[in-house]
Amino acid sequence: MNLIKLDLAINNLESHIDNHTFTNPKVSKSNIAWHIDHSLKVINNVIVALQKSNPSTFKNNFSFLGKTFFMLGFFPRGKAKAPKQVKPPETILKEDLIKQIQLARTNIKSIPVLDKDAYFKHPLFGDINKKRIPRFLQMHTNHHLKIIRDIKTK
Repeated sequence: MNLIKLDLAINNLESHIDNHTFTNPKVSKSNIAWHIDHSLKVINNVIVALQKSNPSTFKNNFSFLGKTFFMLGFFPRGKAKAPKQVKPPETILKEDLIKQIQLARTNIKSIPVLDKDAYFKHPLFGDINKKRIPRFLQMHTNHHLKIIRDIKTK
């Protein structure tokens, strides 16, 4: 299991915290803080779901859509809406982003010791097991990092 790319993605998110108030409505209606907060909420909530999952109830039902995106290595923009549990609050404080970064670093260290059939139930992709989680989280985070870069440069 390769968590290095996920570590690098978290470091990259952290590098944008000083610019958290930047916004560019031509790219996204949300500011950089929103994208950082959302990405970290996804990482932390998915790993908590893995930790709480019952491996005996895992279903190998990873969808065609999930397999397609994993093969492509990215998610298209503007096609999905964030579920309420990973939507950032109205006001996002720099201190909260830093705390979530620290929590994400701690949480990803727990992945290797989890059961191979620990899983997260994704609304479109089906059950994503431990083996696929690092790639899913890295792809999702990179999706938002691209948006952050565009907010800063376009």
